Amino acid sequence: MKNLRMKMARVEKDLSQDELARIVGVSRQTIGLIELGKYNPSLSLCVAICKALGRTLDDLFWEE
Repeated sequence: MKNLRMKMARVEKDLSQDELARIVGVSRQTIGLIELGKYNPSLSLCVAICKALGRTLDDLFWEE
């Protein structure tokens, strides 16, 4: 399942995949794969992404 909520939050913060990747300490490819739903991030990476984007785990990663 694609993570469009994460992508939308990143775009709203005016961050590129590369910028978000640098903030959370991963590669741009990792951010791209998470947004495409092809990579399951660790909980610690999810938390780092949430902090960087000012969102909660529920906002970005909870599946309905």
